Amino acid sequence: MIQLRLKSECDRNLAPFVTRIAEGEPKCEEDATLTSSEAGVLGYRNSLTRFRLRDVAPAEIAGDVLLIDPRRQIAHRLIRATSPHNTFLVTERCDQLCLMCSQPPKPQHQDMFAHFLAAARLAPPGAQIGLSGGEPLLHKDALFAFIDAVFATRDDLSFHILTNGQHFERDDLAWLRKHRTRLLWGVPIYSDDPATHDEIVGKSGAFAQLAPNLALLGLAGAALELRTVVLAQNALYLPRLADFITRHLPFAATWAIMQMERIGYGRMNWTRCFFDSSIDFASLGAAIDLMRARRQGVTLYNFPLCTVPPAYRDLAARSISDWKQKYLPACRACSLRASCAGFFEWYREEDGFMEIRPQ
Repeated sequence: MIQLRLKSECDRNLAPFVTRIAEGEPKCEEDATLTSSEAGVLGYRNSLTRFRLRDVAPAEIAGDVLLIDPRRQIAHRLIRATSPHNTFLVTERCDQLCLMCSQPPKPQHQDMFAHFLAAARLAPPGAQIGLSGGEPLLHKDALFAFIDAVFATRDDLSFHILTNGQHFERDDLAWLRKHRTRLLWGVPIYSDDPATHDEIVGKSGAFAQLAPNLALLGLAGAALELRTVVLAQNALYLPRLADFITRHLPFAATWAIMQMERIGYGRMNWTRCFFDSSIDFASLGAAIDLMRARRQGVTLYNFPLCTVPPAYRDLAARSISDWKQKYLPACRACSLRASCAGFFEWYREEDGFMEIRPQ
């Protein structure tokens, strides 16, 4: 598992600051250059101060953008230069309590937008950065202002924003249209049946609010990624949801069908929610067939390739973020490993997929 937090040492009297580990000569005042390397400790210097990082090699963090927290003596790897999986956690607050949530909400909020802005301006060329929560649009004004500020100086960047879709308004149309080519909105929809959707997200009336807001995104010409986690509660009705999407949401760029993650509420509710697609792919296959027949995009996320019939494997993306990805001992001999998403770090064989076989 890749560590996103590193042990650091610097002047505790300093406020938190963002810096980039320079590759070669520094390009700006935020760039930090290597000054020493001994006994597992790397020394760096930028225009502000000197600091040290422990238990990491220089090549592992070259080009990375770090948030140094002097009080806690921790360096957060906000952007890893060699990874496509960089996400800013905007907030841990949320107004839904999804059964399988991997990041259970917390009531407090720490505003990090100033640090995120500094980090985004130091991102590698052409990077797409994820914005997640919690629910980012609970802080919509600050979020929109942050995105405006980033795009004002970095017209090569884009964002993939995960939101429950509850907080869009018609007044947002002009802003959504202005940035429609550089924002991808990932919005969950779990069922075409309002009661089932509301049960899964733990919020009465959620579907009634979601439906017009998805239409609003369509009116704005926004890039929309619909997201559906496969659960025991909705798996058998996925063909109905596919029909709903193709009839009512034909403007969606893709439908991401996802396997659940065994962490957070997902771990607590695993036994009643996990759906083993390795032994029953019929409803998923029917839903995919309908989407393909009506020429609408569909992708499988978090599905190990051996749990997907060969006819659908071209849809299975390497979706699990590299920092939380693992492979099982049985995967060593598999010829498909290089193109397989693998498993989440916290996956357990004893209560997971029944049919895991090297291909």
